Amino acid sequence: MSKKVSKNGNGTGEPLEKQLWKAADKLRKNIDAAEYKHVALGLIFLKYISDAFEELYARLKAEEAQGADPEDKDEYKAENVFFVPQEARWNMLLSKAKQPDIGKFVDDAMDAIEKENVSLKGVLPKVYARQNLDPTSLGELIDLVGNIALGDTKARSADVLGHVFEYFLGEFALAEGKKGGQFYTPRSVVELLVEMLEPYQGRVFDPCCGSGGMFVQSEKFVEERKGKVNDISIYGQESNQTTWRLCKMNLAIRGIDSSQVKWNNEGSFLNDAHKDLKADYIIANPPFNVSDWGGDLLRKDGRWQYGVPPTGNANYAWIQHFLYHLAPNGQAGFVLAKGSLTSKTSGEGDIRKELIENNLIDCIVNLPAKLFLNTQIPASLWFMNRNRSNGKFRDRSSEILFIDARNLGYLINRRTKELSQDDIQKIAGTYHNWRNKFPSTGGVPEGRGGYQDIAGFCASAPISKVAELDYVLTPGRYVGLPDDEDDFDFNERFNALKAELEEQLKEEARLNEIISTNLSKIKFNDESKTS
Repeated sequence: MSKKVSKNGNGTGEPLEKQLWKAADKLRKNIDAAEYKHVALGLIFLKYISDAFEELYARLKAEEAQGADPEDKDEYKAENVFFVPQEARWNMLLSKAKQPDIGKFVDDAMDAIEKENVSLKGVLPKVYARQNLDPTSLGELIDLVGNIALGDTKARSADVLGHVFEYFLGEFALAEGKKGGQFYTPRSVVELLVEMLEPYQGRVFDPCCGSGGMFVQSEKFVEERKGKVNDISIYGQESNQTTWRLCKMNLAIRGIDSSQVKWNNEGSFLNDAHKDLKADYIIANPPFNVSDWGGDLLRKDGRWQYGVPPTGNANYAWIQHFLYHLAPNGQAGFVLAKGSLTSKTSGEGDIRKELIENNLIDCIVNLPAKLFLNTQIPASLWFMNRNRSNGKFRDRSSEILFIDARNLGYLINRRTKELSQDDIQKIAGTYHNWRNKFPSTGGVPEGRGGYQDIAGFCASAPISKVAELDYVLTPGRYVGLPDDEDDFDFNERFNALKAELEEQLKEEARLNEIISTNLSKIKFNDESKTS
């Protein structure tokens, strides 16, 4: 469960993230969510780096007698703090907030910061002088952000801003609808993926990285376990430039090297930015059931080692893209629509059979409904491993672990669920106990309990049984029923079918509108020729 940011000191009693959202929403009347995302988060980012700079500046000023130089850029670089030139510092912008050309001042500040900090080049938004952005509203937003206490230390500010980024991304996902939500992975799902994979060291890759949540959580995982953050390196790709910029800012405030996080609008299938990369860990949440992914142009692509994926659905293209980029001992954990566990459309069942028989699938987790903001389509987690008998863990080459977590999680509002920390530990612990080695004496590793099948929750099934069930990977088929409970959840199934039907109806309406428009054009052209 993600913790709330502490209340600020302005006396309203509201959580900080809600105050920030209200501040950003003041601009909603002028620009749409996709644009104002950059406006609001850009200002918060600017406030953060200015605060961090001022804190270190004051310390260096106090140490001038000992040789410290508060104007030396290297002093800030050594502390992993961005150097902020005088014209870009928050107090300077605050003093100009009521001026009609405040937008130009902010854009110039962003330019100045990029010039002084190479890692931010081309990342910061310079959208504040646009005509559709009312300078009065912008000035009010600067005032509001300026009145929010982001903490008195750089570490505290980073934690707060990280939470604010997460909260805002969720709100933007709601505001932008499906297109916005597909770039936001709920924090509890990210935590679960990282907890299960345990990326202690090596190359971590996300080829549809969104705002960078997988990378941030991987770094936190290493830090919390007293590891060395420098032992992991980050590689990513994102096709949405707006989201890529958020990712770069999100990583920058945490000191994470994002030089290998690439953007191109063609996407990972058509323009793979890391063609030669073999990653130790792949952690991803690709958009569900994408039909327009360029599959018709990639029929003979070398990534399709286990079967050519259908042009109408990218799910099995993503799976094979991940596998293509895995190192010989690499592991992958990713989210897919639950339909991928059973689908036989256009050869998907044959590809799934090949994946199973080639001993690549380690674990499947059935997730609760309502975890994702942008869709009600049921989701699952896939965990794959290039070498399931590599010695690091026990040999699991003849079995697959199935976990049915549909009954976990709790409602945070009428439409949305989260996994609690206990839920995450229960699922991840089950996986670890199943795959870990045990001493030959029959004891168990320190801090771990031995694995056991639990009716209705988890089961380790031999691949022979999976073959008997026609290579279907739905966990409910293997874990059985808890205490004779009915495995069929009517409400879940009804809501899933309703969501799918609504999406199909929207698509049908869109296609009908296109057809109607084209027919009108044809009719108009024919009439023009006749006349």
